[in-house]
Amino acid sequence: MTPRRPSPVHPAARACAADLAAGRLSRREFLSQATALGMTIAAACALAGLPAPARAQQAGPAGGVIRLQCDVRDHRDPRTYDWPQMAYVTHGTLEYLVEYNSDGSFHGMLLSHWDASDDAMEYVLHVRPGVTWSNGEPFTATDVARNIERWCDVSVQGNSMAARMASLIDLATGRAADGAIAVIDDATVRLRPTRSDITLIPGMADYPAAIVHADYDPDDALSALIGTGPMRVITHLPGERAVLEKTEHPWWGYDALPGGGWHLDRLELVDLGTDPRSWVAAAAAGAVDVLYETIGGQVDEMDALGWKKSAIDSGSTVVVRANQQVEDGSGRRPYADIRVRRALTMAVDNAICLELGVHGRGIPAENCHVGPMHPEYDGSVTRLPYDPRQARAIMVQAGMSDYDHVLISVDDDLRRPTADAVAVQLRDAGLIVSRRILPRAMYWEGWTQFPFSTTDWNHRPLGTQVLSLAYRSGAAWNETGFADPAFDALLNEANGILSADARRVLMGRLQTILIEQGVVIQPFWRALFRHAAPHVIDADQHIAYLPRAYKWRVAG
Repeated sequence: MTPRRPSPVHPAARACAADLAAGRLSRREFLSQATALGMTIAAACALAGLPAPARAQQAGPAGGVIRLQCDVRDHRDPRTYDWPQMAYVTHGTLEYLVEYNSDGSFHGMLLSHWDASDDAMEYVLHVRPGVTWSNGEPFTATDVARNIERWCDVSVQGNSMAARMASLIDLATGRAADGAIAVIDDATVRLRPTRSDITLIPGMADYPAAIVHADYDPDDALSALIGTGPMRVITHLPGERAVLEKTEHPWWGYDALPGGGWHLDRLELVDLGTDPRSWVAAAAAGAVDVLYETIGGQVDEMDALGWKKSAIDSGSTVVVRANQQVEDGSGRRPYADIRVRRALTMAVDNAICLELGVHGRGIPAENCHVGPMHPEYDGSVTRLPYDPRQARAIMVQAGMSDYDHVLISVDDDLRRPTADAVAVQLRDAGLIVSRRILPRAMYWEGWTQFPFSTTDWNHRPLGTQVLSLAYRSGAAWNETGFADPAFDALLNEANGILSADARRVLMGRLQTILIEQGVVIQPFWRALFRHAAPHVIDADQHIAYLPRAYKWRVAG
């Protein structure tokens, strides 16, 4: 084990700074790498000769109410959250160890800071002093360790945190490995993963990583939640609305966060369904103050209303995937055949999907779910050629020329038009395609078991994070049924390489496997938009949709 360093500068951060200077990393990619290894944002900027990000917030009085247009979904154990909208309901009560910023950096929330060994084989987590639970109990290292242990429980159905904590898990038991998580004292936790892992801290910043009390029971009413935040959920009606109100809890953030935080007295979430036209109508009528997201043609409509627009390029995307393990109605597994999957990807022009799916607001992708926003992306690896004629020939060779590919999507203005664009192109290539469009509730009941369907994926800071969540064998969010031990081993190796430039060599191989196997049609990377009424301050869209309403204010 490499001993801990007396210097605040991680050696891998120096290499990242050199990559930044040489143009091999962007500013965002550099900050993600350096701060995930324990450097403060200020120290990382100083190392690279970058200006420190501005922290000042616009002036605005404390108090007030903001109404957010947002899906209100059923509550369940946070480690099984599969939509960030779930976290918007609870994030005022259940907080996070680490926060990820749109500029790529990480900073401590319930952790004050952390240290990573030179080889990323040991992490020391430092608990923020003075934090208490809403029932008055102190928040300690025992709470941190207990939550990480919960995340490592593979037996919990839908627990995607297990994929994020994979290096801490004993594969034989499906739980945290002996010695992987240790409480050193009330303020310190030591993590010793089974292999070098640069993704642990980024994984703790994702929306399913909300920290729960020892007495947490997902069946309890949300109004009874014990958390470290200052808000309480007083109303939760899935499909309708949720209401968060400020309590008298002496919250740590009022003193510790720049500009304080949780300025609002009340946050209301209003569920207006999946049709963006209803969102625009509600905005025009003054019934909501912020849109969770502005999609497609509604961007121009909201601009015309005079609302403030925030926009950010991201690693968010829509994936059209053929599940290799799922049977169709006739008992066959049509997408277990690599020829069929490859033919599907070759029949689709991703640029057309970009234009028709999201009005051209983004950039084309290469069908490997890693892109130029990820530090280790290998831009020399490209998709299988777009060749509809050859795609048809391959499908004939596979004996599937008469097969009806039923492409399923939810009924919304993101996945539906993207799926439509794919279906039209497959038909133009001479394939048979039916479209099935489902209401939101029906779609998400069975989304992992559809043979051929679409989902959307959020931005993640590191490419290896995305691949671990979506394509590792048996992962809770693996919706393709792809399982390749060689891919898993290569991914483990890549997660242990601290230099993004060196990691790129392995990433190129990982990208190639996904492309050659025809695992997904992943046609574009999206720009994200959000509109807020003129009186709302600091409600900008987050690059990964993470909930940060504690920053929001209303103008006086």
